[in-house]
Amino acid sequence: MPGMRVMGLDPGSRRTGFGVVERQGNRLRCVEHGCVAPPAGMPLPQRLHHIASEVGRVMDRLAPDAVVVEEAFFRENVRSALVLGHVRGALLVAAVQRGLEVAEYSPREIKLGVTGNGGAAKEQVAAMVRRLLDLAVPPGADAADALAGALCHLNRSRFVAPRAATPAARRLEALLARAAR
Repeated sequence: MPGMRVMGLDPGSRRTGFGVVERQGNRLRCVEHGCVAPPAGMPLPQRLHHIASEVGRVMDRLAPDAVVVEEAFFRENVRSALVLGHVRGALLVAAVQRGLEVAEYSPREIKLGVTGNGGAAKEQVAAMVRRLLDLAVPPGADAADALAGALCHLNRSRFVAPRAATPAARRLEALLARAAR
């Protein structure tokens, strides 16, 4: 049975979490998770480039069918909200450049989709992610939020795209075919 692979992204200018989850039938599997952290002191334009490039490499390597980017929520610090918007934009461009489906959910929607409680604490989300994906070691906070976004999308998705029918999967198959020659 064809599966679906979703990459969740938890945008941040200092640390951007990512997590890739694959669904095969009713089984969920964590493919990979981690964090992209530009060097300290790097100016914002270079940080954006670094984040988009590194996340883009992960997209290319793991070939997700869809990407979930957490929506920005208003913060008391307007500058922080603007910077977060820049990071989200860079991540959206990286996904669209690769022909990937993009979904956006609010933090509340993600928490609700994973824990059943839209006001769940970060610790509750991380514990549920660990349980749902049967992870031996709990992921870091940024990666846990990214994995939660991927899980939310998989839970809400009514359509399971066959892996071979997606642009990312076709590119990966073409690369593998060229490498085999």
